Amino acid sequence: MSLLDVTGLTVVTDSGRALVSDLSFTVEQGGRLGLIGESGSGKSLTALAVMGLLPPGLTASGSVVLDAPGLGRTEMVGAAESRLRPLRGRGAGVVFQEPLTALDPLMRVGRQIAEPLRRHRGLRGAELRRAVAAALDRVQLPEPDRIARAFPHEISGGQRQRVALAMALAAEPTLLIADEPTTALDVTVQAEVLGLLGELIAEKDMALLFVSHDLAVVSGVTDELVVLKDGRAVESGGTADLLHAPRQPYTRSLVESARTFENALERITR
Repeated sequence: MSLLDVTGLTVVTDSGRALVSDLSFTVEQGGRLGLIGESGSGKSLTALAVMGLLPPGLTASGSVVLDAPGLGRTEMVGAAESRLRPLRGRGAGVVFQEPLTALDPLMRVGRQIAEPLRRHRGLRGAELRRAVAAALDRVQLPEPDRIARAFPHEISGGQRQRVALAMALAAEPTLLIADEPTTALDVTVQAEVLGLLGELIAEKDMALLFVSHDLAVVSGVTDELVVLKDGRAVESGGTADLLHAPRQPYTRSLVESARTFENALERITR
């Protein structure tokens, strides 16, 4: 039985315009699925719909079923907020593109990590403080006490992204959704965060839904791909298969663009 089953997912605006159309895919326990496509392809909206976090003015239909430990299988589309809230963090954790906007700028980092630990694991007092320090240590942040006392703007972009990852993993979810998690980082920090992400999900046999426009990034962390264009899936299959033998013209154009960029970068850095 799949951890996440998405069947016929459609997202429309109040005016009836479809932004995601009849999208279906599954994520198995321990599976790593990538949603790849250009800006406007519907990949981030899909991630938001999976979590029941679509902004006002957008409506989802179809089916999104998430299997969360201790909470059973839940139909996310149309579910009440009271039903969805316990699933966020425990069933699925999310890392967004820009942690500076995802994190509360007025709250110290330690308090923000403490919240999911308190809500989902019932930790309090000294036990909670130790768990916050352990969460920061787990994502390889130096001086966890200093980081815990800092506000988001007082630490670097790479450190903020590690904090966001620590928050997403705090409740030990079975599914991690990473929505363009390294776009705002330079190449070196990006590689470090992706390596850390791979280690952490492997350690817990966690499933991964990775959203990105960057085929080179996605190919390094996923086993399966769904290629989106204008809100529709144009191709899907094993990551290696789609990289080496793409069937659809759009997928071929993404692969060729990624190879052109990598070749140019290699010439520059020689």
